Amino acid sequence: MMKYRELGSTGIRVSSLCLGTMQFGWTVDKEQSFKVLSAAYEAGINFFDTADIYSRWVEGNSGGVSEEIIGHWWKQAQIPRESLVIATKVRGIMGNPPTEGLSRKRILKMVDDSLARLQIDYIDLYQAHWADEKVEIEETLRAFDDLIKAGKVRAIGCSNYSALQLTEALDVSEKFGLARYETLQPHYNLVHRGEYEHELAEICREKKIGVIPYSPLAAGFLTGKYSRDFKANSVRSESVAAYYNEKNWRLLDEMGKIATAHNATVTQVALAWHLADESISSPIIGANSVAQLEDSLMAVELVLCEEEKNTLDRFSAW
Repeated sequence: MMKYRELGSTGIRVSSLCLGTMQFGWTVDKEQSFKVLSAAYEAGINFFDTADIYSRWVEGNSGGVSEEIIGHWWKQAQIPRESLVIATKVRGIMGNPPTEGLSRKRILKMVDDSLARLQIDYIDLYQAHWADEKVEIEETLRAFDDLIKAGKVRAIGCSNYSALQLTEALDVSEKFGLARYETLQPHYNLVHRGEYEHELAEICREKKIGVIPYSPLAAGFLTGKYSRDFKANSVRSESVAAYYNEKNWRLLDEMGKIATAHNATVTQVALAWHLADESISSPIIGANSVAQLEDSLMAVELVLCEEEKNTLDRFSAW
């Protein structure tokens, strides 16, 4: 049964797993995307994360495709809007002529484009995809603050921010009485811990910021389909290859033992490690099929004992 947590201090309740949709329009076509979305919703997931640029890197894709698929899906399925928590992001290159960044003018244009593609009147969580060093953070936050006052956005968050960037943003919000980043979307998993844990984790705990990690399965490396003797061929093979080292193979060995003890999968163990941390609001899972989704969903039923959690921490220590 899906569990729910509060998204930072927003008062928004989200499922303990968030469905990421970067793959929609990339490795998953529209029809299959609808099946995955419906299966996730029926299983109790109410939290869906996307971005305006998804999946602009695919030939012939101008971006916005993932947002469009979500918009068509919830309308066609006649799902009540209030039952969904929809998150999207702004910052990357979009438009014709193409623009990028977090200037006030651009944010006010991009939010309307996302609203139209998603076929919604408001965005539950609007996130800065990554920082924009060319624009003063006060300008960005004032634009976001105005969107909240206008009812177009419920809460704001950031992704890929450093501790320094997040701290600066929080200080500016407090100084000028502006809406603050209520969530952080960091790159965080068992083989990529330092970036978040070094400084960001403490800030998020202290400021009660919701944490929605992306790539909790390390682009598939933590699913059990990779081993010393077998390297699966996928669109993410190049990025996964960075994890090929003896330390991580030993970690996978231990994850396999824990999975066997629980009659579970390595995927479920990787996600259960996230879910064991109460400061994590909702790790973002991706799925190319309903079968992949169902594997991940079972993680909410897997409770690691203290010894198992400590073992994973020890073998993945940075």
